Amino acid sequence: MPQALLTPQLIRLNSQARTKEEAIREAGQLLVDAGCIETAYIDSLLRREAVANTFLDKHIAIPHGMVEDRALIRKTGIAVVQSRAGVAWNPGQTTRLIFAIAAQSDEHLAALRQLTRLLQDETRLAPLYETDDPAALIAALADAPPPAAAENAAASDLDYPREWIVDYPNGLHARPAAMWVDAARGCAALLRVRHGHQTADAKNLISLLQLGLRQGDRIAVSARGPDALAAVEKLLGEMRRLSAQEQTDAALAAQRAMSRRGSKSWTPPGHPLTLAGIAASPGLAIGRARVLKNERIQVSDRPISLAEGGDRLHAALAATRAELAELARATAHALGESEAGIFRAQTELLSDTDLITLSCQLMVAGHGVEWSWQQAVERLAERLAALGNPLLAARAADLRDAGRRVLLQLDPSLRSHSLADLQGDDNVLIAADLAPSDTASLKPQQARALATAHGGPTSHTAILARTLGIPALVAGGAALFDVADGAVVILDGDAGKLYLNPSEQDLASARQWLEQQRQEAERQRAEQQRPAILLDGARVDIAANVNQPRQVAGALELGAEGVGLMRTEFLFLERNAAPDEEEQYQTYRAMQQALDGKPLIVRALDIGGDKQVPYLGLPGEDNPFLGVRGARLLLRRRDLLEPQLRALYRAARSGQPLSIMFPMITSLKEITRLKGWCEGVRKELDAPAVPIGIMVEVPAAALLADQLAEYVDFFSIGTNDLTQYALAIDRQHPELAAEADSLHPAVLRLIRQTVQGAARHQRWVGVCGGIAGDPLGACLLAGLGVNELSMSPRDIAAVKAALRRNRLADLRALAERALDCDSADEVRQLAQEAK
Repeated sequence: MPQALLTPQLIRLNSQARTKEEAIREAGQLLVDAGCIETAYIDSLLRREAVANTFLDKHIAIPHGMVEDRALIRKTGIAVVQSRAGVAWNPGQTTRLIFAIAAQSDEHLAALRQLTRLLQDETRLAPLYETDDPAALIAALADAPPPAAAENAAASDLDYPREWIVDYPNGLHARPAAMWVDAARGCAALLRVRHGHQTADAKNLISLLQLGLRQGDRIAVSARGPDALAAVEKLLGEMRRLSAQEQTDAALAAQRAMSRRGSKSWTPPGHPLTLAGIAASPGLAIGRARVLKNERIQVSDRPISLAEGGDRLHAALAATRAELAELARATAHALGESEAGIFRAQTELLSDTDLITLSCQLMVAGHGVEWSWQQAVERLAERLAALGNPLLAARAADLRDAGRRVLLQLDPSLRSHSLADLQGDDNVLIAADLAPSDTASLKPQQARALATAHGGPTSHTAILARTLGIPALVAGGAALFDVADGAVVILDGDAGKLYLNPSEQDLASARQWLEQQRQEAERQRAEQQRPAILLDGARVDIAANVNQPRQVAGALELGAEGVGLMRTEFLFLERNAAPDEEEQYQTYRAMQQALDGKPLIVRALDIGGDKQVPYLGLPGEDNPFLGVRGARLLLRRRDLLEPQLRALYRAARSGQPLSIMFPMITSLKEITRLKGWCEGVRKELDAPAVPIGIMVEVPAAALLADQLAEYVDFFSIGTNDLTQYALAIDRQHPELAAEADSLHPAVLRLIRQTVQGAARHQRWVGVCGGIAGDPLGACLLAGLGVNELSMSPRDIAAVKAALRRNRLADLRALAERALDCDSADEVRQLAQEAK
C-alpha cells in the first residue's frame, strides 16, 4: 500500500468513540479532512453496515461505502481509527482497529489480501491495538496496493451533465457497455451515468448493465474531477460512435430476415407435433435430440487461510483473463471481430468491483475461495436476470460462463463432462441455455442444431450460432425438456420450430430440401473464386470491405477480387492520438503486399457523423450527420489530410495498385481542392498519379454525377448514408432506423442517376454499402449498371452465385420494375424473380 494512501493525518489513535456509528463517522471525517471524500460519503459508509458485515476478524473491521456512492470519492485513501477499549461492531464482535476504505479503483482484492495477511501475523498485529506511533500502522501496511471502496453512484448528476437518448436497437448490452467502460477508464475524472433515479459508475460494467437501458431511454452523463468536461464528451463520443454499428447490424438483420421470408422455405407435408420458440439461426436440421441436463456445479465449502484464498483467486482471475483473450483471438480469426467482442466483454465482467469485493467478503466470513466465488457470481447473475430485461438476462449467462472458467481454474477437479464428450454426428442439442464459449467451440460434427429453453435472438449464443451456421431456436420453454433423449426431430431455425415424431414423409421431404441446400452451398463454395460473369457474358467485379491488412487473406480465400473499401478511420479509433505518417504508410504497404497486385481502394479519413474521435477536439454539433464530417473535415484540418496523403503516395511508389477516394462529397469545389492537395503531395514525393474517386453518399452528388464525373476517375456509392439522406431518416433514430432500407425505390433511382451520369464520361461505378452483400440487392445493382460491388467477405459466395444465375437483360428488366415500386417492401417482393 503506497504510503500516500495512509498518512499520519488519516490516523486517529486512542479514539473515544463509544459506538460503531461514532467510530465510522470519526473515520469518515478523517477522510473528509484529507480531501479523500465528500461529507455525504460518511452516510454511505453507514448504509453499507445495514447490508453487509464489514467485520473481518481479530478485532479488525473495514467499513466501506456503497457502490452507488463511489462518485463521492475524490481520491483514494484509507483512514485508521484505533479504539483501545474496543467498539461493539455486531453481537459478539469487538473492533479495535477500523480501516475505513475509500477507493476509486478496482483493487479490493489486493487490499484485502494484505489485511488478511496481517490477520495471520499475531506478533505484528497485537502491538497495533495499543501503539502510540502512527508510523507503526503505516509500516504494517506499507506494501499493500491501494484498496477500493465498493459501490458507486447516487441518484443525482455530478458536474457538466449531458443528456443522450439510447438508440441501440437492442439496448445497452455487454459488448457496447464494455466499450463504454474502456472509454471511461481512460479518464481520470469520476464518470456517472444516470437513468431516472438509478445511477451507475461508468467504469463498472455490471453497474452499467444493471441500469437495464433500453432503446429510447434518456440518460445523463456527468463527471467530477480532473478534466471532467472532457471526460463527459469522450464518453458521449464513444456512445454515439457505437450507434452506427448497432443500428446497422440490427437493420441488416431485419432486412435479411425479410429477404428470407420472401424466399421459399420448407414446410412439413404431414402434421408432426410442433414446439415453437423464437427463430435464432436459420437452417434446417434432422437429428436425434440430446437433452443436456442443467447441472449446477456442486462446490464444497473448504475454508483455507485468507491469504492463501486471496492469492489463489488472484491467480485464477489472471489465468481466466488470459484464456478469454486467447478465445477472443481465435474467435476473431474464425468468425470475426464482432463475435470476438463477446469474450472481451466477458473479460470485463471479471474485472467488476462488486464481484471481487463480494467474493472477498465471503472469504473473510470464513468460507472457502471456490464456494465464495461461485456464490458471488450467482448473486450478481441473479440480480441481472431479475431486472426483467431479456437482454440483460442473457448477460447473466455471460457472467456465469466467465465465472465457471474461474471456478475451474480454482479447482480443475470440478470439470465434468463437456460438449466435447458428445457421441455421434447427428445431435440436436436441447438445453436450458448454452454458454457462449461452449457454442463458439462447437464443431459441425458435434451438433446439427441447437434448441434452448431460455435466451433470445440477441443472446450471444444465438449470435454465435448464426455465425457458425448452426440452425437454432431459443425461448422454447420448459416443454423442450419433455422431448425424449434420442428421439428423431427436425429443427427449423428459420421458423423457430422443433418438429417431434416426424413421419417418414416429413423426413423424406426434409432430406430432399437439405440436399438441395447442400448442393447449392457446395456450388457456391466451389465457384467462389470464379468471377461473377452473368449468363450473357457481362461481368461484375466483386471486392471486399476491410479495415486491416490481416483481414485480406481471409477475404481473398472467400472470393474477393480486391479491396473495394479500406476504412482508414479504424486507424484513428480506440486510441489517444492520431497515427503519424509512418504508421499509416506501413499499414497501406502491408495492405498492398497482402493483396499481391489486386486492386486496393483506400477511403480517406471519414470522421464525423456517427464516428467521433474525442482526441481530435472537434466541436460539438446538434446534428453531426449534417455537419463537419468526411471531406468537409479534411479540408479544414490540414494536420489530418496531409499526413494521410503523404503516406498514401509513398505507398503508391511501390507500383502496386492503389486508388484514393474521398467521402461525403457534395460539390465540384470540394473535388478540385482535394485534388489540388493530392497533386501537391504527389509532386513533392515524386510519386505516380493514382486514380482518385469520390463517395456518392448524399443526393447532391448523385444529382450532379454527370458534372462531377468529368473530374474524377470513379464513383463508389455508400448506400447506407445515401439512404439516410435520401429518406431523411437518421440511422440512429430509435424508432425509424429499421425503415432506412436501401432498396427503397428513391434510393435506387439515385443510384441509376449516378450510373447514367458516370457513363457520360466513361467512369465506372461501385457500391460499397450494405445492399451490395444482399443477393437481391446485388442483382438489382447489376441491373442498374453498377460495375463493382464491395461487401463483407462472408457474403461474396452467395452474391456471385446469384449473379451468375441471371442474364444482364433480365436484371435490367427487374431493376426497372423495382424503380416503379412504391416501397422497399414491394421491391423485396421481387426476390422470387431473381433466379
